[in-house]
Amino acid sequence: MESTLLKLLFPSPFLIKAMSAVPVATLGYVGLSEVRGKHMQYSKFLNIGEKKPIEKTIQVSSRTGMLIAYTPAFLAGAASFGLFPNGDLRFLLVKSTLTFHFFKRILEVLFVHRYSGGMEVESLIPITLSYFTSSVFVIYAQHLAQGLSEPAIDLMYPGLLLFLIGISGNFYHHRLLSKLRSKDDREYKVPKGGLFDLVICPHYLFEILGILGISLTAQTLYAFSFFVGTTLYLSGRSYSTRRWYLSQFKDFPKDVKALIPLVF
Repeated sequence: MESTLLKLLFPSPFLIKAMSAVPVATLGYVGLSEVRGKHMQYSKFLNIGEKKPIEKTIQVSSRTGMLIAYTPAFLAGAASFGLFPNGDLRFLLVKSTLTFHFFKRILEVLFVHRYSGGMEVESLIPITLSYFTSSVFVIYAQHLAQGLSEPAIDLMYPGLLLFLIGISGNFYHHRLLSKLRSKDDREYKVPKGGLFDLVICPHYLFEILGILGISLTAQTLYAFSFFVGTTLYLSGRSYSTRRWYLSQFKDFPKDVKALIPLVF
């Protein structure tokens, strides 16, 4: 196992090895909490399973919350071009894909998504910190890999291709979601079209593929850990989303899975 990883990943200093445990542990815990019914308090799960009275929670609109969540990570990526102007093609691709990922999310918040709920500040803070620290350490780990011997198995271009597939599929399904409701419509509906006929969260599936693409392009331990943590969280979130749709819509098709067609 270790020899295989050595062929796939750049060697990591102690700091990166230590920090690589953070996204797996924290996002894995949050994903498990979602399965257990303790949700991050935003979107359709706002105040579901929340013990505190609604009036005692500090909330912002979902649009404002999502902008706050994505912007620091995007700025970290954008700043990396000035902080680390030199580097090889792999470093350039990692900075570019990561920055574009969060820039796309900001544009979607502004021009694509239709929001109806709010977001608790208590949920907003850890989400924002998670995106920001992940962005910083993915880039910093790549900076530390400069000058090291390339991994025996080069996954840079397959990773770039997978990133493009992931980000395109994610955007396509976000567009389908946005068309479900008119401007003033605040009601949730069962989404149709694309892979929604097979899974309730294809946008999560493609987001996972996009993050996997970034990690394969980077081929660092931290980038891979970021992918694992993201997968664990979105798996839990998609499981909870399917359970929510089953509880809200009597005609929700039981054969529609949570995240992976025909499997999960």
